[in-house]
Amino acid sequence: MSQPEIDEARREAFYEVLFGRRDVRSQFLPDEIDDDVLMRILNAAHHAPSVGLSQPWDFIVVRDRVLRKAVKAAFDEANREAAGRFSGERAKRYKSLKLEGILDAPVNICVTCDRERGGPVVLGRTHQPDTDIYSTVCAVQNLWLAARAENLGVGWVSIVEPERLHALLDLPENVLPIAWLCVGKVSEFLDQPELQQKDWAKRDSLHQRIHFDGW
Repeated sequence: MSQPEIDEARREAFYEVLFGRRDVRSQFLPDEIDDDVLMRILNAAHHAPSVGLSQPWDFIVVRDRVLRKAVKAAFDEANREAAGRFSGERAKRYKSLKLEGILDAPVNICVTCDRERGGPVVLGRTHQPDTDIYSTVCAVQNLWLAARAENLGVGWVSIVEPERLHALLDLPENVLPIAWLCVGKVSEFLDQPELQQKDWAKRDSLHQRIHFDGW
């Protein structure tokens, strides 16, 4: 059977979720997430599109505080190195930013990509082999939007060496850690992205990013 058309109310609700999504760093609450809610957002992630229907993702749910402290230490090391890449006022502002919620959020999730999922030849990867990684990122976005619909915040911690995550999680050689996500209830959802609010960057106009029939 075909899917029903989306009515106006549901369409508006979808865009409200989409535009209300935030990368959360500073607003996490310690409250636990109900298992059924956690499973709903993971199920949403699992229903992302994937190249050749290969579903290359796995989801490692991390509540263990010892492991999270080790990931936080890996973040701190990488963040100190990253701070050194900026200079002057930009460096000062960088150091003032809170860029993770690893120990603040009650749940962390590592989304991985199995580069051997689907066998040696996968429909759609024959000429663009990294589409398995792109597919995994689609799963991350699904999770992020579903979390917002559940009134949960998500923060993506990208300032960490993938090799450290690989070792800490004892991942197989063919499995890449794509996203370390902090997930939890929040005190508020900001009206605008935190980096924009703190004057680090601003969103460009859509018209600056649209091209027709070539660059």
